[in-house]
Amino acid sequence: MIIVDYKRLLEVNTSLLFSSKEEKNKWWRSISHNAVFQPLLDEIRNEAGRILTEKDPELPYSLFKNFFETGFRLEYEKVYFEKRRRLNTFTIMVLLEPTNIDYLTALENTIWSICNEYSWCLPAHLLNSPETSVQVSYSLKEAFVQAYSIDLFAAETAFSLAEILRLTEDYLNPLICKRIYEEVYKRIFHPFKDNHFGWETQTHNWAAVCAGSIGSAALHLLKDPGELAIVIERVLPAMDSYLKGFNDDGICLEGYGYWQYGFGYYVYFADLLKKRTGGKLNLFDSEKVHQIALFQQRCFLSRNLVVNFSDAQPTATVFLGLSHYLSKIYNDFEVPEQDLRAKYTEDHCSRWAPAIRNLLWFDDTALPTQRKSETFYSEKPAWFISRHQSESGCFSFAAKGGHNDEPHNHNDLGHFILQGNNEVFLKDLGAGLYTKDYFNDKRYTYLCNGSQGHSVPIINNQFQKDGAEHFARIRHASLEEEVDTFELDIENAYEEEGLQKLSRKFSWMKLNQPKLILEDKYTFTEQPVSIIERFIIPPLSITKDDKGVSLEGQERLRILYDKTKLSLVVRILEFENHFGKTENNMALDFIVINPERNCSVKLVFQFD
Repeated sequence: MIIVDYKRLLEVNTSLLFSSKEEKNKWWRSISHNAVFQPLLDEIRNEAGRILTEKDPELPYSLFKNFFETGFRLEYEKVYFEKRRRLNTFTIMVLLEPTNIDYLTALENTIWSICNEYSWCLPAHLLNSPETSVQVSYSLKEAFVQAYSIDLFAAETAFSLAEILRLTEDYLNPLICKRIYEEVYKRIFHPFKDNHFGWETQTHNWAAVCAGSIGSAALHLLKDPGELAIVIERVLPAMDSYLKGFNDDGICLEGYGYWQYGFGYYVYFADLLKKRTGGKLNLFDSEKVHQIALFQQRCFLSRNLVVNFSDAQPTATVFLGLSHYLSKIYNDFEVPEQDLRAKYTEDHCSRWAPAIRNLLWFDDTALPTQRKSETFYSEKPAWFISRHQSESGCFSFAAKGGHNDEPHNHNDLGHFILQGNNEVFLKDLGAGLYTKDYFNDKRYTYLCNGSQGHSVPIINNQFQKDGAEHFARIRHASLEEEVDTFELDIENAYEEEGLQKLSRKFSWMKLNQPKLILEDKYTFTEQPVSIIERFIIPPLSITKDDKGVSLEGQERLRILYDKTKLSLVVRILEFENHFGKTENNMALDFIVINPERNCSVKLVFQFD
């Protein structure tokens, strides 16, 4: 066992963001006149103009209690994140225009207000927490110490305030600086030192975001190497837990948005730690981390469309700062096009760390990588992703196996996505509106989470079941120049006693006008009552002909099938998306007319 002397490694005296006050001021002056930065700076200035005229938002008790009474999160979180938007915006404007007293006053008021919040956690993360417990013993003999929980956003707030302090302490009133120190120590450092939190051993984004934020705040604020070593020794195992949630090929089962979130905070912390230790602690020096970094380029299918299995969004943008940084570490990291850049106001959570690094890490010399045809197959999570570039455009296909107890799980074994020229034809609904019920035993009643909202069979009027015991087994996978094949056994996804075997085979024919052939083969111990082949599509124009049905948008997709064996019913499905907006999608239900103990279904999806 190797014993690492963290205290010695952390004694390196180096600046983490700028080497000096002069360098910092010079850099901010230079970007304010640099044309390549202007689109992002204009967005920030426009936002500053908007919020400077608005009243400082507050979080009254009526908003705090709303989640516990109704289960809805948006009302509180809208105000909470608006305050973080003000924090980020006024900080950047102070750095750009340090003589503008209006921005400095607004920044100090915002910091003061955040320091006054009852909790930096979201109410949705405070169930059964010290903050919501009313069973407290008071005594004059003992000092009363408030117990604090640490969730994603409490940790992020600490990181934000610590880094903002380091960037603006020349301008802030000393009392504001003192409050930042006091609140971060009280709410984050002391609770972290004295307690263990469940997220420290989790294998998803919580471990990276919480631990990475705490570690980053400590690197900025803790001056004693011994105290800093205590924190870092706790943070590093949590980062290792986060990495355990990935297989060696780096696929993020939580989806791209959570990759951008969790891995982003892994990178932010790793960068600061590497600088503080003079490169002696380098969390990038791992082939697994390298492969995780490449997930971004693997899950983008066409322009802004991504593989959005689980609680992910169907479209995405990129943090160019993060992308440019990773491209300097890994030479096979593909630099995305600049028109995929995330706008400043796009992050509804208003996270400081990526917002500032989209400026600090932006490299105007980084040239975008030309996208090409590629098929990526991940065996253990059973993801199959193929992007085909032809004279007719870009066509993409993605399918998944795995099991029904994955992070942010959907019951979706055998589900697939099909796109042509930046248009979705077979879709994944992605994440729904997060509420209390969304994460309890009612989760799979939500259309987007249960198999009823995915392109998978409905057998004897039953959907897939949740749990790790409901899994897909890979029968075959091959990647060839002209045809990709992916075949799964998915009978274990269901709890139908009569269902003995169900194989689903995808044949992706990579022609100039590609086509996907889907074949499902069923074996039952007794005659089934019903078999429905359900496919989820956006609201497209549908026309029928003798051989099948056509889906028309900007492109056209024909679905060919045997009408003597299948009858088609089209259903409208209402879906409340992650942002609380109602979407109308459609289900194409191909009903097997005469289901038998041994039967098969074949459909051809032909781009035309």
